[in-house]
Amino acid sequence: MNIQTTPDKKLFVLDTNVLMHDPAAIFRFQEHDIFIPMVVLEELDHGKKGLTDVARNVRQVSRFLDELIRDANQQTLNDGLLLSRIEHGPNSESLTSSGRLYFQTSAMTAMLPESMPGNLADNSILSVVLALTKKFPHIKVILVSKDINMRIKAATLELTAEDYHNDQTLDDIDLLYSGATALDEDFWDNHGSKMEVWQEKDRTFYRLEDPLVAEWYPNQYLYIDNDSNFEAIVRDCEGEVAILELARDYRSKHNNVWGISAKNREQNFALNALLDPEIDFVTLLGTAGTGKTLIALAAGLTMTLEKKMFNEIVMTRETVPIGEDIGFLPGTEEEKMAPWMGALMDNLELLGSRSGQNEWEQGATKNILMNRVKIRSLNFMRGRTFLNRFLIIDEAQNLTSKQMKTLITRAGPGTKIICIGNLSQIDTPYLTATTSGLTYVVDRFKHWPYGAHITLRRGERSRLADYASEIL
Repeated sequence: MNIQTTPDKKLFVLDTNVLMHDPAAIFRFQEHDIFIPMVVLEELDHGKKGLTDVARNVRQVSRFLDELIRDANQQTLNDGLLLSRIEHGPNSESLTSSGRLYFQTSAMTAMLPESMPGNLADNSILSVVLALTKKFPHIKVILVSKDINMRIKAATLELTAEDYHNDQTLDDIDLLYSGATALDEDFWDNHGSKMEVWQEKDRTFYRLEDPLVAEWYPNQYLYIDNDSNFEAIVRDCEGEVAILELARDYRSKHNNVWGISAKNREQNFALNALLDPEIDFVTLLGTAGTGKTLIALAAGLTMTLEKKMFNEIVMTRETVPIGEDIGFLPGTEEEKMAPWMGALMDNLELLGSRSGQNEWEQGATKNILMNRVKIRSLNFMRGRTFLNRFLIIDEAQNLTSKQMKTLITRAGPGTKIICIGNLSQIDTPYLTATTSGLTYVVDRFKHWPYGAHITLRRGERSRLADYASEIL
């Protein structure tokens, strides 16, 4: 194996879980070189069967490697395969690797401590990394793995190991777009005289020209935290010119949504976005008890049953158990999904119990609501198209960016998609707050004029739930 590199170049040894997580990972290291141990190929071979996303990713990795190795001779393999020799698929503009790919073509072993714990595959990869470090002392060899314990074991051997960061949307989750911005209390004093104001169809609009506008996004919510109660929505912003619309107030009982009134500013902003027919995609973030599912369902029932804008509400979620899995479930698709939809049932029960109704009337109302609310499994979403549906994706923090893309592209004409999640409750292995598909879409859709996002901060479930969220 002839590895020729410059002092600026690095050699990244990829663990199996990196390729299972992102099949295009070999193209995401820019000018640096990639090394794949033989044991990684063996593990990929064992994981290629099945209909899971991991199995699909493994098969895609195999196709990439097959295309790279095609027509290559032994000398070419020893010198490394140029990663730029194949087309990288639909997202090729973001895959700009100019490095080389090396396979393990000969036995490479280095003595590990006899007491080194763990499985044979992990130790084999560590042995290869150690051997590469000793064989090529002038090259910086880095192990890339999604397995924390693997990186810890590498550190005990004084090997350089890193997490796979390319799938991270942000370096720090605190940098994630919140959807709402507080204006300075002297905003009117500084800008009031140069703002144009007009009314159109009982709505109030403002036109502002100021360098401050460059920091705003479409459908961002602006407010002044004082007695003025000023709350507005950025309807259009280009350069230093923005059009603002005064937000509706859903906190009063006479202007409620399916019997539900907003309890705080963020909920009010969320209802403005959910009830806006011009907004096709809404993301709601918030901790437990902030009312994400309740206000999404209330808005969906209003727009489906009262305004007749949608044919039905479709609700789905990733089925990741908190404790032990309950095994296979009998029944239809909706019956299988029922244990996962406890939040839906709880909120429908609340929304269906209007004051003044007797038990029979409440039962009839619940039946009417359930006829317009459908529960669907994510496993059967591929290839579907939803027309005129109000689609709610609950627990979206457990989805990868690829799964999120698959779901959002199911939207047909007249469909509105609501993604709900709590980034502090991720149950999917190898996903973090910075790599979640929900974080990915919040960041990618913030510039789109038909999308909106809001982070709900105040818990409204109960004082017990609020206190538990803070101290536990």
